[in-house]
Amino acid sequence: MYFNLLRPVNVSGVFIVLAIVAVLAIVFALLIVLVSKLCAVKVDEKAEAIQEHLAGANCGGCGYAGCADYAKALSEGKASLTACGPTSNQEKTQIAKILGIPFSGDEPVCAVVHCAGGHKALDKYNYVGNHGCIEQNALLGGKKACPTGCIGEGSCLERCSNNAIKIVDGVATVVPELCFSCKVCVNVCPKKIISMVPKKSKVYIACSSNCKGKDVMSVCKVGCIGCGLCAKNCPEGAIVMENNVAVIDYSKCTGCKTCMAKCPRKIIREF
Repeated sequence: MYFNLLRPVNVSGVFIVLAIVAVLAIVFALLIVLVSKLCAVKVDEKAEAIQEHLAGANCGGCGYAGCADYAKALSEGKASLTACGPTSNQEKTQIAKILGIPFSGDEPVCAVVHCAGGHKALDKYNYVGNHGCIEQNALLGGKKACPTGCIGEGSCLERCSNNAIKIVDGVATVVPELCFSCKVCVNVCPKKIISMVPKKSKVYIACSSNCKGKDVMSVCKVGCIGCGLCAKNCPEGAIVMENNVAVIDYSKCTGCKTCMAKCPRKIIREF
């Protein structure tokens, strides 16, 4: 053993091995560079610049998976700048400059639930099953006797990333101070009774029923009966009756609250 260790080293053999290792290292390095070039993901610099100005809520209210996808869609001209509620007008102005498009600013809006029924509205059956409005709505449109009544199981609450919704007396209610206009609740509600309204108006119709007054009164203590007193007394002519329910034209509404005072069912609410 000791004799073998003391044998002279074959220097030429060592250099050959080192040369082979060096050549292999160079070959693999070139292959790595080549593969990285061929498989490199192209970076959309415009999309990255846009994303820097987005609110970063990743709420999905815009209809895209997150802010990165939305920024990409904006850069490709496939999305509207007004689709993002959480991003401020100041930041949207900067995005508009990047896109080279005009932007005059979005009017501040807030989500409202067009229903006041909850525990004041009758149920047509006792529901036993998975929790959630979407799940319950799959069974005969939910337990509420009113076809457009809030189910009150909180699917909108669960999806709201800013905790701006709570269930009060069996009906979803929006906290205006916490709502950042992401529109997620609008999209998730199976009854489609949540909408965005201008904050400056201060009032909304807390009912969506298209049933006649007699039918409404048979299932709900507070539903709109289509009497039309709000429309008749609105000084701005901002309210009309459509399919037995009052509808506010927010382009005319000044927030005077005359309609609130005249409504016998008290379903015109302030937010």
